[in-house]
Amino acid sequence: MSQALELYNQVGNEEFTKGVTAFAPYFSTIDPMFVELKPGYAEITLPNTPKVHNHLGTVHAIAMCNAAELVAGAMTDASIPDTHRWIPKGMTVRYLIKATSDLRAVSQGDGLDWKSEGDIDVPVSIYDTDDREVFTAVITMKVSLKK
Repeated sequence: MSQALELYNQVGNEEFTKGVTAFAPYFSTIDPMFVELKPGYAEITLPNTPKVHNHLGTVHAIAMCNAAELVAGAMTDASIPDTHRWIPKGMTVRYLIKATSDLRAVSQGDGLDWKSEGDIDVPVSIYDTDDREVFTAVITMKVSLKK
């Protein structure tokens, strides 16, 4: 089990979120909150606050990219074997509709081969409070053996 997943299971959503945003402070700019983390699945929330708005008063595209990277990274870390490591290599995104509410970012990787090495494309979907998909991403993670 990954150290991050072990910590999550010990301390819960709020304390785990505080730890992640202290370790990687840029994530704190979107005020995320973990909802669930397990192998093959991660979910966070992202509140619709003025500090994440764009010039239209909706959630900024890059705030959603930030949430996507956080949820995909956490899910990847919880899913790969302890003998492996990962790093994001690229991100492809689609903005589907304006994000005008609080958001929920989900990364599901049940069907991915976490024991392999190389590039793994990790999907992310972000939903508004009406459960409409407002954003999608595929984050390419480079997975390799720890050295």
